[in-house]
Amino acid sequence: MNLAHDLIALSKLRLLRLLALIALIVGVGIECFRTKLSVLDPDMWWHLSVGDWIVQNRSFPHNGIFSHTAATRPWMAYSWGYEVLLSRAYAWFSFVGMGIFGTLLTIAVALAIFRMLYRISGRFWLAWGLSVVVYAAFLFNIAPRPVFFSVILFTITLTLLFEAQRSGRVQSLYWLPLVFLLWANIHIQFIYGLAVVGLFAGVNLVQRLAMRFRVHPDFLSPPALPAFSPFAVLACCVLATCIGPYSYHLYYEAFVISQSKIMYKIIRELQALSFEYFNQYLELLLAVGAYFAIGWKKNIDPFKFALLIVATVFAFRTWRDAWFICVVAAAVIADFPASEEERGRPLRASGWAIVAAASTVLLLANVRSTDFTTRGLDVAISGEYPVDAVNFLRRNPVGGPLYNSFDWGGFLIFYMPQYPVSIDGRTDLYGDALDEQYYSTQEADPSYVNDPVLNEAGVVLLKKKFPLATHLLLDRRFRLIYRDDLAVVFARNW
Repeated sequence: MNLAHDLIALSKLRLLRLLALIALIVGVGIECFRTKLSVLDPDMWWHLSVGDWIVQNRSFPHNGIFSHTAATRPWMAYSWGYEVLLSRAYAWFSFVGMGIFGTLLTIAVALAIFRMLYRISGRFWLAWGLSVVVYAAFLFNIAPRPVFFSVILFTITLTLLFEAQRSGRVQSLYWLPLVFLLWANIHIQFIYGLAVVGLFAGVNLVQRLAMRFRVHPDFLSPPALPAFSPFAVLACCVLATCIGPYSYHLYYEAFVISQSKIMYKIIRELQALSFEYFNQYLELLLAVGAYFAIGWKKNIDPFKFALLIVATVFAFRTWRDAWFICVVAAAVIADFPASEEERGRPLRASGWAIVAAASTVLLLANVRSTDFTTRGLDVAISGEYPVDAVNFLRRNPVGGPLYNSFDWGGFLIFYMPQYPVSIDGRTDLYGDALDEQYYSTQEADPSYVNDPVLNEAGVVLLKKKFPLATHLLLDRRFRLIYRDDLAVVFARNW
């Protein structure tokens, strides 16, 4: 009788877990449908065009394709793996394909975070609850760009590091070179992962040296791995990142990006947290909870403490890097592993199949209610980007070159390829000088009359709300040829 009762209770618990996972996936998916970030984010379009270029040319760009102001400048498509996938999604299913690609990528991030927390803690409901908090803190701050692959691969890296430290087996780290081989061909933030692996190896070495000279404090947890094995793994990871079309040149690109300053002024997501939004307080709450979790233990783990400090510095510097502190903090909070008796049985393949099937059915049922259709996405795009203005220029072509709004550059690369853009979201291509010049001109700073890019332009396409658009109405060098609720188009008076 007791056995039958236990089996019934166990089956109910498994069913409840399946329902919780379905709710997690469907909740994330519906939010993707509702926000439509996969087609509304300005950077998605130039990523799509770069992917198309790679597929069509069967090579990789090394200069500023699609731009007339930076055509000869060196540039690397360091997210080429992501861009090819996005390109194929659009080629097969048009705007809906872009939306599905972004939705699946966002769900993959959600599941990667849950899996990491479950592996670290062994507690299903702790992992589930923490995951929901993490999603609310950062998941919909930005669109599903290449950084989402960085989040997924970072969760794998962090899980392997935590497991190696817990078990004392360096063999757990042998998967890392493969992770970094993939990561370096998808997103430049593989540098973050390498830094964390380097921090892990460095802290372990310092602890080993402290133990050898008998100066290791008792309040710190002892080192778990040999002194130099993690460095061997780190070296293999670095070598793995050099396998790709851009090889070791990626490191120079990362250095160039790190030196940029003006983009932190003009791009909102790269600015420091303002605490105007609820999710930023959740980010702070996760960080505080992680510091508390470290201090709660009998022995402080120096690697986790150092990692948390690094993540805090990076994440609170820019809104876009909120994922870094959120993932690290959640992993630290979850690092109170359950005993073997407390650990639940992992979900079998049949269980995941049920979750996938049920989630797919429920998401499909919500497609129309969220207007996540070809028509709905087309309406959303037309409300955000100058579709009508571009169509006007197609019917009434004007000689270039083009001067365009910064936020529309990526879309114009895709939708109006006959006019190479003057600027787009690839801030590393244009450099601080040109980016700052654009920012000043866009705001109609008096110096705009001497802007060489504007002075050479034959056609100007701007957001109607920009101060420059108002000033050009009175500028004798240009005449207004098109206006709607979103955009204005000027032609030069030659």
